[in-house]
Amino acid sequence: MKAEQHIEVLGARVHNLKDIDLKIPRNKLVVITGLSGSGKSSLAFDTIYAEGQRRYIETFSAYARQFLGNLERPDVDKIEGLSPVIAIEQKTTSRSPRSTVGTITEIYDFLRLLFARAGTAYSYKTGEKMVSYTDEQILNKILDDFKGKSVNILAPKIRSRKGHYRELFEQIGKQGFVKVRIDGEIKDIVKGLKVDRYKTHDIEIVVDRLRIEDKTSVRRRLFDSIKTAMKLGQNTMLLIPKDQTTPVYFSRELMCPTTGIAYPKPEPNSFSFNSPKGACPDCNGLGQKYVVNPDKIIPNKNLSVNQGGIEPHGKSKKNWVFKQLKEIALHHGFKLTDPIKDIPQEAIEVILYGGKASFKHYNETMKMDIEHRYDFEGVANFIEKTYHAKQISTSLKRWAKKYMDHILCPSCKGSRLKKMALHFKVDNYNISELVDKDILALFDIIKDLPNHLSASKLKIADEIIKEIKTRLQFLIDVGLTYLNLNRGSKTLSGGEAQRIRIATQIGSQLVGVLYILDEPSIGLHQRDNEKLTNSLKYLRDIGNSIIVVEHDKDMMISADHIIDIGPFAGKNGGEIISQGPPNEILKQHTETAQYLNGKKEIEVPKNAGEVMPSIYI
Repeated sequence: MKAEQHIEVLGARVHNLKDIDLKIPRNKLVVITGLSGSGKSSLAFDTIYAEGQRRYIETFSAYARQFLGNLERPDVDKIEGLSPVIAIEQKTTSRSPRSTVGTITEIYDFLRLLFARAGTAYSYKTGEKMVSYTDEQILNKILDDFKGKSVNILAPKIRSRKGHYRELFEQIGKQGFVKVRIDGEIKDIVKGLKVDRYKTHDIEIVVDRLRIEDKTSVRRRLFDSIKTAMKLGQNTMLLIPKDQTTPVYFSRELMCPTTGIAYPKPEPNSFSFNSPKGACPDCNGLGQKYVVNPDKIIPNKNLSVNQGGIEPHGKSKKNWVFKQLKEIALHHGFKLTDPIKDIPQEAIEVILYGGKASFKHYNETMKMDIEHRYDFEGVANFIEKTYHAKQISTSLKRWAKKYMDHILCPSCKGSRLKKMALHFKVDNYNISELVDKDILALFDIIKDLPNHLSASKLKIADEIIKEIKTRLQFLIDVGLTYLNLNRGSKTLSGGEAQRIRIATQIGSQLVGVLYILDEPSIGLHQRDNEKLTNSLKYLRDIGNSIIVVEHDKDMMISADHIIDIGPFAGKNGGEIISQGPPNEILKQHTETAQYLNGKKEIEVPKNAGEVMPSIYI
């Protein structure tokens, strides 16, 4: 055997390994087996993988290593022929709520690209297909549709926002414009013009007023006005024929032809819940949020405020909060000793969500009206503010969470995305609907997708579709057909997370790597074992070495080489009992060989399959 054809381990003494020497063939599927605690993981992970990691860290500069810390050299004399090592262990890939099956496998990245390049936009108000125009198209459309009519060209500046906008009107006047349209009415810009600051307003600049005729001068003037309106209106403009009030909208970007709402040009980040461009602003892209539950603040309405009926504040104390509660009680005509169920509802609203008031109350002792006031933040508001505060202790955050419920985000309904992102569709599916499909159903949709795209969109999307199909097939091959791409990574079992990483590594197409896996068949149905084994063989066939710590009989029989460690567990293990191809191992007289060749079997319990009596809880 040539040196470059195997990994040679000399003098391994990690944990219970007894100074063992062995040669592991490269570019083969190798199974390390033996009793639990015999030293399998000590050899695979704590010796071979640990040495590979240490050598990788040593390639960094001294400056970089000071931030990483030095890894201890495993207790081994020498390891030769070691390739770059990747360990795929049984542990959840990420605890982050932003990590999903789609993001781990990068399939979601390709879906985002697909929707950004081949998606069709629809208005979230009317459901109409969004349109976009070039300046020349707008010019020709106006000349065709409004020939012989007098029109106003307007640029939108304010949409449904409050304010008096006096400074805005002054700024518009200084730019040379003399008219604006305020809430549907065209007005002259005069000194001191302003609107009601407490009402929402729509304000547009009247850029030009002209009669549409097929003349060169009119055409030139209209084109200049279109460009000016687009610049002032951020790529959107309005046209209103004389004696009409209903505007016609035009936009360089995607725009609803009826309401005029516009979408910016879609980018992959527009569909990412991990980017401010795509994440739902209400839940910040998490799909769920914590909200205060009033029933947790007031769990027992038979108690009074003084008895601790408002649980976060407990029983009556001489502090500012109870002084405020006393003023609220005085204002709303109840006592702090009354059961909460008898307190007026408007007073409960003030206690929970805050309020302020100044009032006079007649004092019997002083025989006169006394001025009272309160400015109370509200218990629910305080809890919510405490939970969302950035610089706050963990204990306070935990305290606030006691009075909150974890619910589906009411804005995005758990999709994590902005409203706009959910109104881009491919084959009548938005991106959220696709990631909620199980892997098999999604594969069928993607496979059929080319039949539902136009020739121009298919030309753009063809390579993206191929990549998505390939990665979905890898997940199918490792038996994960029941998952969906929206499944949170922290909800995955260790076996599922491990098989997802196997699928990801297959997709990365790395060559010359040593993969070490920890019992990847755990939790798999027997029918999926063959799919998993074939996936590992594929990794081997493209030029990688595979070491699997495993007890599964099918995996061992399918291996190229078996290393049996034993004979027992703990201090009585750590020795190489036998090694070689499966057909040679079967001829041995070891415990492993006897189970593999059928001489020994695990007895099935006599009561297996019996129906147990029902237990009612």
